[in-house]
Amino acid sequence: MIVSGRASQSLAAALAADLDEVLVSTKRTRFPDGEVRVDLDPGDGPGSASDTEASIGDNAQQRALLVAATTSADAFVELLQLQDALREAGVSEITTILPYMGYARQDRAFESGQPVSARAMARAIGIGTDRVLLVNPHEESVADFFDIPSRTIDAAPQLAEPLPDLNEPVFFAPDAGAIELAEAVRGAYGAGTTDYFEKTRRSGEEIEISPHETDAEGRDVVLVDDIVATGGTMAETIAILRQRDAARVYGTCVHPVLANGAYTRLVNAGVEAIYGTDTVERPASAVSVAPTIAEALRNPK
Repeated sequence: MIVSGRASQSLAAALAADLDEVLVSTKRTRFPDGEVRVDLDPGDGPGSASDTEASIGDNAQQRALLVAATTSADAFVELLQLQDALREAGVSEITTILPYMGYARQDRAFESGQPVSARAMARAIGIGTDRVLLVNPHEESVADFFDIPSRTIDAAPQLAEPLPDLNEPVFFAPDAGAIELAEAVRGAYGAGTTDYFEKTRRSGEEIEISPHETDAEGRDVVLVDDIVATGGTMAETIAILRQRDAARVYGTCVHPVLANGAYTRLVNAGVEAIYGTDTVERPASAVSVAPTIAEALRNPK
């Protein structure tokens, strides 16, 4: 059976269909003091009640997949509550799937007294589950913070699916460290070249951002990143590409967080379209990672 966190309902439904699993309903309550509680609920959909009741009430050996992006503090608390609710219902084996792991970018302390937030979150999540699957964490080393079996899944190739026919495409990573993402999308698309942007300090505070070696003039460009949060970096690179007479510029990312006016910022910079996955469910979620997750579950390492 599959249980969904609030931020991953569409993805969980797609995964349930792919794996032919029961999708368990949940019920959320917010109390006057601001606290939340999420319960497993049989639901009232056609044919769902009896199946779900059997799944969570009668079979102590049942296995569960919990799909929950932790995009907010409430989403994180609800994830922990759902883990506990599954144990209370007698579920013996829980696999927690984190399509997007909040706080994963806070993976180190820069000064004494700072927390390693990714580690703290991993420890808390790991208590209530038997294993964890993460989709494209900002750094793969985040998986090492878990004290239970953990695995990362690469959904970047899925980003090639919604792309239109492109003219001499070049797939750009935001920096050299992310070039593998660009290569994964280019490989799935089946044509084009890859490059990355580099920063050169000219003087004092002046930093120039430019392609490492590719001349994008007249070529279609696909920008590839793992996360687009505020869109500031991607908007800057779009503007640079426009100045260099690139043809169409598309923005792609695994996790389309798109906070604080990011979508508008990218459109104003001149992006042709923005494509993301449903690890974070947004209007830009043009492709699902459900097939990638399903394949990983069918073929565990």
